[in-house]
Amino acid sequence: MYDLLVVGAGPYGLSIASHATAAGLDVRVLGRPMATWRDHMPRGMLLASAPWASDLSDPEGRWRLDVFRAFRGTTARHAEPVPLEVFAEYGLWFARNAVPGVDERTVTRVAPRAGGFDTVTEDGETITARTVALAVGALPFAQLPAALRGLPPELVSHSSRHAGLERFRDRDVTVIGAGQSALETAALLAEQGTEVRVLARTDRLRWHDAPPPRERPWWRSARSPHSGLGPGWRNWCYAERPGLYRRLPDRTRARIAAGALGPAGAWWLRERVERQVAVVPGRELVTARQVGDGVRLETVSRRGGTAVLETAHVIAATGFRVGRERLRLLSPDLRAALATGADGAPEVGLEFESSYPGLFLAGPVTAAGFGPAMRFVHGVTFTAGTLVRGVRRRLRAGPAGWHLPPGRGAETWGT
Repeated sequence: MYDLLVVGAGPYGLSIASHATAAGLDVRVLGRPMATWRDHMPRGMLLASAPWASDLSDPEGRWRLDVFRAFRGTTARHAEPVPLEVFAEYGLWFARNAVPGVDERTVTRVAPRAGGFDTVTEDGETITARTVALAVGALPFAQLPAALRGLPPELVSHSSRHAGLERFRDRDVTVIGAGQSALETAALLAEQGTEVRVLARTDRLRWHDAPPPRERPWWRSARSPHSGLGPGWRNWCYAERPGLYRRLPDRTRARIAAGALGPAGAWWLRERVERQVAVVPGRELVTARQVGDGVRLETVSRRGGTAVLETAHVIAATGFRVGRERLRLLSPDLRAALATGADGAPEVGLEFESSYPGLFLAGPVTAAGFGPAMRFVHGVTFTAGTLVRGVRRRLRAGPAGWHLPPGRGAETWGT
């Protein structure tokens, strides 16, 4: 029986495994390394995060992105976005150097057992572990607008379902959304010859400003410090003090997590969008239905006027909605045992342990608990070290710890 089984091999899963291995735990990692970046994001995309805020985490800080780029003979400059392909290669390099052999099989089920958990792989093998860290990323929580649900995938898809956009060349596509994913997807489509438009609820698109220089006078830094989520004291608190964020009231945390860092595009993307992408602002999708080989979309403005447009395909860049019921790989009894917060997301304690003893959560699913940084790579450093401390604490509790009734007791939650 393993001490820790890590489900997921993206930045969070790999970083947790690196810290756990360094702590002397018997660790197993299951999942395709960097699958989201390799299989679910179109080639040509760039990271919105700054290079220095895009490191995976190992305890000694040996396997940083700048080290990888130096190894390849390139540099990671401030305010120069990192190509998706480079970041995916960096993650694979990190896995080879900082993590024991990763088992690339997919986990289909995690269920409780006496003293720990049974984890079933896609080919039917059962692997047992005393604790489990679930680091499945955002993909299970992809959100389609209600009007689009039920339409066939030939006509409607979520932006997270595309490793490439080539099949849309010379076609007509409507992208729904106003955030980075929507705007960059639209730009890539336009640049390959697709007739594309962006349909946005907001009256106008928002764009982030270019970041200030990394090195600047102290008084400018004091006024607006750099952080992994951008400059400014508010972003700094979200990015650099997630432990303090966790101590805010539940409803306050949920409200901030839902509203902070709202839809906006990166500064380096603006010219590409404004030069070649049609934008239909201030309109909300009401109904959608199949018409021949395409989709007819009915929209309404805030002033009540309706409009109809037809398109061959809709890409919904409409984000992710975290909820307990979407963790389908957890057995029904395990899902039902998870306490949830005001937004319906599973709650976590101070060391990322869920309300079920021994089950730890990481990544976007914990944004309501630890803040918006958990939706970005920058959150891995705090998560990995803190979560592994929680795992060690849970292991020290001994077998009796796993027989506590699920809930928010002090021993279970470390509070």
